[in-house]
Amino acid sequence: MLTNFQTFIESNKLVNKTERILLGVSGGIDSVCMFHLFRQLEYSIGIAHCNFLLRGEESDQDELFVRNLAEEFDIPFFSTQFNTKEISESRGISIQMAARDLRYDWFEEIRSKYSYDYIAIAHNRDDVIETFLINLTRGSGIKGFTGIKPKTGNIIRPLLFAARKEILEYLHTGNYNFREDSSNSSVKYSRNLIRHEIIPLFEQINPRFRDTMIENISRLRDTETIYIDYIEHSRDLVFKEDEHRIFINLEKLNKLTPLSSFLFEFLRPYGFSKTQITDIEESLVKTPGKQFYSLTHRLIKDRTDLILEEISSINDRQYYIEAHTESINTPLVLKFSKLELKSDFNITNSNLIGLFDLDQIVFPLILRKWQKGDYFMPLGMKNLKKLSDFFIDNKLSISDKENTWILESNNKIVWILGYRIDERFKITKNTKEILKIEIMSYVDQ
Repeated sequence: MLTNFQTFIESNKLVNKTERILLGVSGGIDSVCMFHLFRQLEYSIGIAHCNFLLRGEESDQDELFVRNLAEEFDIPFFSTQFNTKEISESRGISIQMAARDLRYDWFEEIRSKYSYDYIAIAHNRDDVIETFLINLTRGSGIKGFTGIKPKTGNIIRPLLFAARKEILEYLHTGNYNFREDSSNSSVKYSRNLIRHEIIPLFEQINPRFRDTMIENISRLRDTETIYIDYIEHSRDLVFKEDEHRIFINLEKLNKLTPLSSFLFEFLRPYGFSKTQITDIEESLVKTPGKQFYSLTHRLIKDRTDLILEEISSINDRQYYIEAHTESINTPLVLKFSKLELKSDFNITNSNLIGLFDLDQIVFPLILRKWQKGDYFMPLGMKNLKKLSDFFIDNKLSISDKENTWILESNNKIVWILGYRIDERFKITKNTKEILKIEIMSYVDQ
């Protein structure tokens, strides 16, 4: 196992002995195996552990186990905790996706702060097959069928050569302890259902199913290389860039076949979803002026071009909302309504809805991005708080902070959209009329 590990690192040029590696260690079989292999080969390593507070005492015991492991071998240790369930609800994404985003963002912060060269994640060969099948059920471009890459930027995955069975054998042979995650046996999660029930069915048809799948994925990677080369060649023909914008020539674009596949590959790197790209394709035959937003970019359908622009380049813009406004579509989709406060009125807990005492609002409202030095009075508090401190307390990533919108009234922050309203504008027993603001979408529909 040790020899195969070193060979895989060298053949894929993942890292060398002079570089420092931050290991993501959960305490489970894969990450503990990876830790001991790096330790035995005397690489310069540190350990990072995330406690997602999802399994009560079990999560705390995982954290303690990894901490003790680091202390036993005198390895630098970093840990953090996330209220993952609350964060997933506030962002409107699954717990699994929230945990993944939180983990990678925090790992990168530690890597950069403490001068590690790489982050090592303990995906194994079986994970590659499971990910392929997950993407197959959800729908994916060819990239989703080429498996997990050994190296992506600062992320390395040095265990991809090893099957889960081999990893267990290595741990048992070395008499290494590890933690069992009880949630791994639950088939309510897609990956576990595929692992425990779907793959065994395929193995009844083909006992070599796992080996066959790795061979298939390898061939698809070769196919992807040819495919991407042609996509890039076509991109060079239709894209023209200046300092701030990208122009996609419509005449040249419409000559590409199949157009939907080219559009998907051209626009996906800028954060546009499959549904949005379908809408963009339909807009090509319509009147110019339609706008579409991803989290990072805006696309405008002009007469002769599709124009791509980073949202960060328009972040200094302010949008004014008058008292009579019922909805806006730029830079995000908001709906405004005024309601009487009746005895049977129910206050929602949704972070996508803001309810305010209309008498406290001074129009026009200003919609803008947050700025350093901003402060507000979070709902439930009596003192002012800097937004930067609020973001730290809520463990917002750099990307989350950059994409946060602020609603302002008379130089006072009314709402951090999607997160918290200001105490000074809340509904009280004296409220007569309510201003209701709903976040309908973060993209132009």
